[in-house]
Amino acid sequence: MCKHALGAQPGYRRYSTGHAAMTPTPKPHRRLTLLGLAAIGGAGVCGCSPAASAPAKTAAAGKARPDLYSCEGCQAVLERDPATLPARLRLAEAGQPGERMVLTGRVLTVDGAPAPGVVIYAHHTNADGYYADGTPETEWSRRHGRLRGWVKTGADGRYGFDTIKPAPYPDRTMPAHVHLFIQEAGRPPYYIDDVVFAGEFKVDDAYRAKQELRGGGGIVTLTRDGAGVWQARRDIRLERRPS
Repeated sequence: MCKHALGAQPGYRRYSTGHAAMTPTPKPHRRLTLLGLAAIGGAGVCGCSPAASAPAKTAAAGKARPDLYSCEGCQAVLERDPATLPARLRLAEAGQPGERMVLTGRVLTVDGAPAPGVVIYAHHTNADGYYADGTPETEWSRRHGRLRGWVKTGADGRYGFDTIKPAPYPDRTMPAHVHLFIQEAGRPPYYIDDVVFAGEFKVDDAYRAKQELRGGGGIVTLTRDGAGVWQARRDIRLERRPS
């Protein structure tokens, strides 16, 4: 659940919420949350997660998070015009090495109604655990690597990314994860808990205890469909607006 993790890798920083930095090179990346920051140098391994020793910052029931919009890397959400975004995106091209995976879900308001028009930005490592093959356009296109993209929820609040299953960082500091950021119309973007996979490396009781539960829990159960494609569902509950 790292959106700013950089500390574990050269050039990355950690955040208190559990999101890892992103770049397949020896530089760390953005969200550093309580779940474990990790950035990986070399080819672009860097993610964000909270430091293992930091206490998770979960919001009290019914309360807004005063630090909701404190977020390194959220600028990446703004790199595309929301009017041009689809509800479902092929994030990884057909020839991208790795096991195919589809991440879908529904975004809901605080009251549980479908939330249309919400932008979701995702990025993750490749099958070797690196944020590789970034492009030079922006800081985030370099650090987050090729496997990144944007969608906007439809009238039913649904979204989807067709991609590959990410691998853990080579330094094994964090579980495999997908970073997610969201932006509601008229509001700043913010990160939510990373998508991680139940029963896999480092998704244990210690990890569960450090979840921030931003946007709801990010631990999902993977299943394979008839074609052998991994299916993951991550529903998102929008955060309350801080005063």
